[in-house]
Amino acid sequence: MIERMWSGRSWLYIALLPLSALYGLVSGLRRLSYKLGLSRSWKAPVPVVVIGNLTAGGNGKTPVVIWLVEQLQQKGYRVGVVSRGYGGKSESYPLLVTDEVTTAQAGDEPVLIHRRTGAPVAVAPKRVEAIKALLADTPVDIVITDDGLQHYALQRDYEIVVIDGVRRFGNGCWLPAGPMRELAGRLKSVDAIIVNGGTPQTGELPMTLKGELAVNLLTGETRKVRDIPNGVAMAGIGHPPRFFATLQQLGADLQITHAFADHQSYEKSQLLALANSHQNLLMTEKDAVKCFQFAQPNWWYLPVYAYLPEDKGQIILTEIQALLPELDSHQ
Repeated sequence: MIERMWSGRSWLYIALLPLSALYGLVSGLRRLSYKLGLSRSWKAPVPVVVIGNLTAGGNGKTPVVIWLVEQLQQKGYRVGVVSRGYGGKSESYPLLVTDEVTTAQAGDEPVLIHRRTGAPVAVAPKRVEAIKALLADTPVDIVITDDGLQHYALQRDYEIVVIDGVRRFGNGCWLPAGPMRELAGRLKSVDAIIVNGGTPQTGELPMTLKGELAVNLLTGETRKVRDIPNGVAMAGIGHPPRFFATLQQLGADLQITHAFADHQSYEKSQLLALANSHQNLLMTEKDAVKCFQFAQPNWWYLPVYAYLPEDKGQIILTEIQALLPELDSHQ
């Protein structure tokens, strides 16, 4: 129902417009307060790059975070990441993510980013506290914040907005009548706009998510998706249909799909009920990081990688590197 309203295929959103107006008023006043200096914001001693979005729901933001971390690491920079840690609940914050920290504590995305990149990751509801903890624990040249475009208590040096190129902004309304955290006019003030799929508009950088080899959760074996028979797909992400469509494009033999809420936590019995011993359960990497402890031999996940044409990606990298000092002997 929400998807239909937000996409403009249902007129029921009209009943929620008063709440949307209130949301827009409150968020606008809050941003203005920081802009005028009435509310205090904090400036980190190292450059901060925010990768966020204007809409609720999955846009492919975390793969962009991973892409940027890896690109900067390859150039020799020490990169740290901070996150709100949606879906996790720690006894105390800020929380530094280690190999022992679980998704129940830190949330799925911080664990995924740390697992994929090896970068130091800190989690806290207030990202300022996360950055301070990160800097106190390890030297970094730059901090990337996973989400947080609307977290104006933290000053930023570079803003990247990720847009779902197919859904874009739906009906264009503020939450809850529409998907917008901020209206599309906010794009005029950001440094880069990345569009995941669809057709980019003027000034937008195209990106696709690519993946082909599924990984067995239990053994680490890799196999082409099309070579995995009797597939049952599941996804607990912002927009599950995107994952299911990706599997179909890769030639997956899908018998049924199951969509869960974003940041969904799972029990072993819950997933055992989805696929029998003659079937193979296919999931996202974001789901997989929550399931390794009770993985079964017929469970697979599909890692996806953000791909930007080299000349387009270089635009962002060049602008961000201009914020950084030249690499010195510590590298």
